[in-house]
Amino acid sequence: MIIEIQAKTLLAHSKHPDPWFGIKYTMNIYRGCEHQCIYCDSRSECYQIENFKDVLVKVNALELLEKELPRKRTRGTIGTGSMSDPYLPSEARYNLTGRALEIIARHGFPLHAITKSDLVVRDLDALRQINRTLAVVSFTLTTVDDDLARKVEPGAPQPSARLAAMAALAGAGIHTGVALMPVLPFIEDNEENILAIVRQAKEHGASYILPAFGMTLRDRQRAYYYEQLDRLFPGLRPQYEKRFGERYSAEARGARRLEQICRDECARLGLETAVPKYAPAEQLTLF
Repeated sequence: MIIEIQAKTLLAHSKHPDPWFGIKYTMNIYRGCEHQCIYCDSRSECYQIENFKDVLVKVNALELLEKELPRKRTRGTIGTGSMSDPYLPSEARYNLTGRALEIIARHGFPLHAITKSDLVVRDLDALRQINRTLAVVSFTLTTVDDDLARKVEPGAPQPSARLAAMAALAGAGIHTGVALMPVLPFIEDNEENILAIVRQAKEHGASYILPAFGMTLRDRQRAYYYEQLDRLFPGLRPQYEKRFGERYSAEARGARRLEQICRDECARLGLETAVPKYAPAEQLTLF
């Protein structure tokens, strides 16, 4: 169900940019997600989304953004995609993210968008304008196997579509790469999967890979994920319960080895393992 709401604020801020994504201001125009990935952390109770199948649309987002951006004394990277994909199927109808990017470009703020959708290519003109400061687009890829993705990310565009979008953005000079996270234990935590993602990313114009080898498993997220394991991967749930119990996080099997394999392959292919970050002097830095 799509529910239109009036939000009180749009941009959340942190004292310092986060070390992973370089984000200082977080913008979530949507709550809930039509992609319905079986592992999504945003189902957790702490996010206070009662029914994750409902998508809440902040229909006054553009008005709020126009008010809030001029008040920001510190120019920092605006991040979108942390709680809900900015390019849900609903975005094709509302075009709120697309119009928000135009506002961001006009005010000269940098951007880091994280998405599983090829719809981002629609906003290439706005991204080019933002890139006069800094525009970064990270495509989440947990696998490049379209058949497996249909199981674990049933509502999202296929990895092949994301890779094609990545190539289009890279060809236009946009900084683009892969958020290789999560890596699902017993499903995606193997050398073949990791190397395939890295190599396909390189072939499609990525300049970086941002990897994290494991997933979160907490309260409602865990319950939903286990239900989907029973349906899609019979027999895996007991292995999770034995290995991880009630722990908050579930590390990939052989995580250190997989991380080394990933970093070695990135080094061989000339890929960074961090995202380009905005600096006040408007120089790109890699940390």
